[in-house]
Amino acid sequence: MQMFSFEQLATFVRVMESGSFSVAAASLEVSQPAVSQQIRELERRLGTRLLERVGRKIAPTAAGATLLGYARSLLETAAEAVEAIGQHAEGVQGTVRIGTGATACLHLLPPVLADIQQRYPALQVMVGTGNTADFVRRVEQNLLDMALVTLPVSSRALHVSVVLEDPFVLIGPASARKLPRQVAPRHLAALPMMLFEPGTNTRQLVDAWLLEAGMRLQPSMELGSVEAIKEMVAAGLGYSIIPQMALRQEDRRSLQVRSLVPALSRQLGLIVRHDKPVTRAMRVVAEAILAARPPASGRGLR
Repeated sequence: MQMFSFEQLATFVRVMESGSFSVAAASLEVSQPAVSQQIRELERRLGTRLLERVGRKIAPTAAGATLLGYARSLLETAAEAVEAIGQHAEGVQGTVRIGTGATACLHLLPPVLADIQQRYPALQVMVGTGNTADFVRRVEQNLLDMALVTLPVSSRALHVSVVLEDPFVLIGPASARKLPRQVAPRHLAALPMMLFEPGTNTRQLVDAWLLEAGMRLQPSMELGSVEAIKEMVAAGLGYSIIPQMALRQEDRRSLQVRSLVPALSRQLGLIVRHDKPVTRAMRVVAEAILAARPPASGRGLR
């Protein structure tokens, strides 16, 4: 039996966790043929098949399932070794892959990332935007190092750190009839409402708030972008409930902004796999994000 490489093991684990050669290739930033070649070479060196196709998914053979546990352990030990050696090097280096929603990406992360870049120029933070459900899956599959998402998140594989509490507000056109200082669900019954697209954690929170008051709204528009919603409202096309974080100072000139009663808010949380070795680079990014929260909001990475 010939010795295999850590690169081959990492490729094998990524294919197993994603169940796809193409997804593994994208996350590793290599071509799909390169991933296939790594797996074939690993199988050749071990003298046995490690993968098989089950429907549309890739699954381990009996030998592959046995290797998977050892491979994860070896890669974690290697990461810990690199981390220990890195303690002797100056500065913080490496790449951290993080996912987040568009609102947090636009309104929370820029100053955080700018500060990281200034203090740790050798540290690269790669940010992607999307929805909570997708990022939970990708962090579970180790395709991302961490994600900043709207809670709640139910996954035993993940450690959740609450970052901040973000209240919701009602927005309306500045040119429209003045809204009450505090807006209750009953005030929305006759208004043309634009809401976030169904299936998102944010929409579920708003729907639950309305349902608590015995209301179900039929929105005139359902949009996936808070920036698009603000533009539509400013143009006089309706009203919406959005996270307060999404408001810039200039928005208050084109929008009426009112608090909700009863109050409604969402929690943003940082999610990381329980079993993922936390590198210095990851710790720097996580601590910078957690520093953006109020002092009493939850705990950091362990």
